[in-house]
Amino acid sequence: MLRQPLNRVQALLLSAAVLLLLFMATPGWLRLDGMPPSWSVLWLLPWAVVEGPWSGLMAGLVLGLAVDGLHGDGLTTLPALVLLGLWWGQFRDARRPLERSTTLGLQALLGTLLLNGSLALQLFWRGEVMLLAWQFTAAQALLTALLAPMLCSLQLLFWRRVATRYGR
Repeated sequence: MLRQPLNRVQALLLSAAVLLLLFMATPGWLRLDGMPPSWSVLWLLPWAVVEGPWSGLMAGLVLGLAVDGLHGDGLTTLPALVLLGLWWGQFRDARRPLERSTTLGLQALLGTLLLNGSLALQLFWRGEVMLLAWQFTAAQALLTALLAPMLCSLQLLFWRRVATRYGR
């Protein structure tokens, strides 16, 4: 029996299910100072680079709603993820595409810092002070930046293959 390749919707749903699983059950050995990597950044970066700014914006919107729904603590990741999706989507049409592993790591580091910075600002506006927030932010940003070259490169290859197979 011949196996049919995944279409775009199936690939998107499968990757969303894996992302949800990683959100809820990040293994202990994949944590730094108790913090998991920023899975939303590691998923959104390659998706937006392959699909472009508007798809990146929409993916950031849906991902932000999903993450906010999972956490339910009154803080929102929505604006930061929408901005990151829009920003990273600009690289699709750039003269030099975003492909190098060091560049992917740097973009993931900046994305995690922006995402956590927006959460810290929301805590500050509430009047809540978290002394360890920057320590956790640094740990998560470092871990995300270290994983990004490997994970984002693989996803870039996957999403480009899916995009060319079904025509973008």
